[in-house]
Amino acid sequence: MVERTVQIGSTHGLHARPAKLFTKAAAAAGAPVTLQKGDGKPVNAASILGVISLGIEHGDEVTLRADGDNADSVLDELATFLTTDHDA
Repeated sequence: MVERTVQIGSTHGLHARPAKLFTKAAAAAGAPVTLQKGDGKPVNAASILGVISLGIEHGDEVTLRADGDNADSVLDELATFLTTDHDA
């Protein structure tokens, strides 16, 4: 299992539009990925309902975890997505 902790870059957090884009990227990643905010319960990163239920705001730190042969590259791509401001 590979893990990355990143700070959310979108000005308004992971609201509907960036959450939709993120979950599509997670689903297409080719590896199972979870997303966790703080000490909360991890959710499937490909589930828009799961991601939105975390209530992730700008500046929050989240942890991504992935399994598989390409877990490092998957997390690099998803971490870059999360640190980018999609509201600009």
